[in-house]
Amino acid sequence: MNKKQFFLGLVMASFLGAILAVGGMQLFFTTPDSGVNQQSITPAHFTNYFDDKDFTVPDGLNFVYAAEVSTPTVVHIQSTFEGRSYANPMDDFWEFFGYRQPDNNQKRSPQSRGFGSGVIISDDGYVITNNHVIDNAGQIEVTLADKRHYEAKLIGTDPNTDLALLKIEAKQLPYINMGNSDDLRIGEWVLAVGNPFAQGTQYDLTSTVTAGIVSAKARNINILGRNYGIESFIQTDAAVNPGNSGGALVNLKGELVGINTAIATPSRTFAGYSFAIPATLVTKVINDLKEYGVVQRALLGVQIADVATVAETRDIDEVGGVYVVEVNPNSAAEEAGLEQGDIIIKIGGTPVNTSSELQELVGRNSPGDQIDVTYKREGKEYTTKAMLRNLQGNTAVLTFDSTNSFDGAVFKEADQKDLENLDLRAGVIIDQVGNGKWKDEGIKPGFIITHVNKTPVDNVDQVLELLRRRGGNLIEGMYPDGEQRYYAIGW
Repeated sequence: MNKKQFFLGLVMASFLGAILAVGGMQLFFTTPDSGVNQQSITPAHFTNYFDDKDFTVPDGLNFVYAAEVSTPTVVHIQSTFEGRSYANPMDDFWEFFGYRQPDNNQKRSPQSRGFGSGVIISDDGYVITNNHVIDNAGQIEVTLADKRHYEAKLIGTDPNTDLALLKIEAKQLPYINMGNSDDLRIGEWVLAVGNPFAQGTQYDLTSTVTAGIVSAKARNINILGRNYGIESFIQTDAAVNPGNSGGALVNLKGELVGINTAIATPSRTFAGYSFAIPATLVTKVINDLKEYGVVQRALLGVQIADVATVAETRDIDEVGGVYVVEVNPNSAAEEAGLEQGDIIIKIGGTPVNTSSELQELVGRNSPGDQIDVTYKREGKEYTTKAMLRNLQGNTAVLTFDSTNSFDGAVFKEADQKDLENLDLRAGVIIDQVGNGKWKDEGIKPGFIITHVNKTPVDNVDQVLELLRRRGGNLIEGMYPDGEQRYYAIGW
C-alpha cells in the first residue's frame, strides 16, 4: 500500500467512525418531544438583506415622505463676525509698573465666521434659527437647499429661548408646516434635518437627514444661563452635530415639531442625545418677534422648584407637582392667592411635575392672558385664576425700548469690541437716558454698567432683575473714555 492509499483509507475510517458515534448517541439518548416545530423557526439574516423583493415598510415608519417635504425648507446660515482687537503682549508688563501703553499698538484679528441652520416658515422668506447662531453677527447669509444665496435681515431675537427670526427678500419659497409638539409621544419617530459641520470644508454635509425617537420631553439641561430662560427641550437620539443648530426636527408627516438647539456631549460632537425647542413655544416666540419685534413674555411671578428636589427637606409627602418657594410681591401669583409652600399640579388643566413644564406652559401665553392654576395646600386641592403680567409688572404691550428700560433708562447688551477696548469682561450699556433718577444723577448715554450692588452683570435681564428689587442701588461702571464712576440711586 502506498502513502496515498494509506491516507485515503485513514480519512474514510474517520468519517465512518463519526457517523456511528452520532447514531449511537441518538439511539441511547433520545430526548422527549419538546413540542417545538423546528420547521417554523425563521432563519436569521443580515439587517440589510431582504429575501422578499416586494417588502414594504409598515405604515407610519416610512421616513421618505417627511424627508422629501422638509429638506427643501431647511437652509444653511453663515454668520460673519467683526475681527476683535488685541493689544501688544508687552502691555501687561508695562501696566505692572504703572505705565499704560497707548492703544495705537492694537491690531485687529481677521473676521470670523459661524455656521448653522435655519427653517423657512413662509413663502415670503421668514426664517427661524437659534439666537446663538447669529448673535452679534455683522452679516448673515442664507443659502437655500437649491444653492441660491441671500443676505438676511434680523427681525428679532429672544435669548431667553435661544430663538431668532430672519427675513430674506424672496418669493414663492418652499416652507414647512408647523406641527403640535404637545402631540409628540415618548418613543415616536422624528427626523433631524440640517447642515452639520462647515460649508465649504471637507465635511460639507448640507441637507443631511437623520432619524431617531423622542427620548424625553420637558428636559432642562441648564444651557441658557439666563434668569428668565425657558428650557423645556424635546430630547431625541437623532444625530445632531455642530452646524445643525437652528435646523428642523420633524415628525413623519414632515411637520415642524422642534428647532434643534443643543447636544449633550463631552467632545462637541454627537454622543447620543440632542435637544430641540418645542414647536408650541417656537410659534409663540416667532409670532411675537414678527408682530412686535420683542417677545411679550408672560410671568406668573413665583420662585419654584421641583417637588422631588425639596420633598425631603420640606417634609412633603407629595411625589408630583412644582413647589412654590416664594411668591413675588405685586405679581399675578400674589393676586391669585398663591402662597409659599403651595404645590402647583396643573397649568390650564395640563399636569405639571417639573419647573421646566410649568415655565413652558406659562411662557406660551401673553401678558393679560388669564390661566387656571390648580394647586395643593395642606392636602386639599384648589383652582384659581391668574392674570399673567409682563416684565414690568403690568399687562401692556411692550416695545423693544420698554422691554429693556427702567425709570427712563434704556439698556442694551454691550458689544464685545467695546468691552475689549476697556478691558472689561462683561457689561450692559445705558443706550438712552430719559426723565427719571438716572438723569437726575447725571448719568449719560454710553455708560457701561459692570456691577449692581457689587454683583457683576452680564446681560440686560440681570440688570433689570436687580433693579426691580427696589431700595438703594450702587451702580458701578465705566464710560467709553475709560472714566470709572459709581452712582448711588434709590427707588
